[in-house]
Amino acid sequence: MQALRFDAAVDTIVKRDKRYDPGAYFFLKDALDFTIKRTMSQNNGEERHVSGQELLVGVRDYALQEFGPMASTLLREWGVHACKDVGEMVFVLIEEGMFGRQDSDTKDDFRDLFDFEEALTEPFLPKRRPQPAPSTQPAPTE
Repeated sequence: MQALRFDAAVDTIVKRDKRYDPGAYFFLKDALDFTIKRTMSQNNGEERHVSGQELLVGVRDYALQEFGPMASTLLREWGVHACKDVGEMVFVLIEEGMFGRQDSDTKDDFRDLFDFEEALTEPFLPKRRPQPAPSTQPAPTE
């Protein structure tokens, strides 16, 4: 996929569909590349089709790696609020000929794998200290 061709496809997409910022599409392309590289390393260097669920996990992991605690804020700014938004963008890019698909791929592959907000903020929340168990001894009397 040539960079100029992808740029032109994103321009075409955002002119007709304003749900997602152009940055979201470029991020998604990078997250797909990240996911493909990861699956190749787990598959003895062989490239294979990435499922919707694998891509969602890759999107989450790549966002956390690249944007840290700002991942949730940035993706929201781009209009990406849930797993289904990733699926919507994927299928728009498929329609533009930028991404490939298998016959078995559907938008439902991207539905509710995890709570997007929680997945992007949880790693940065302070860890709770375990609370001591309540005492079973009676309170002292005066």
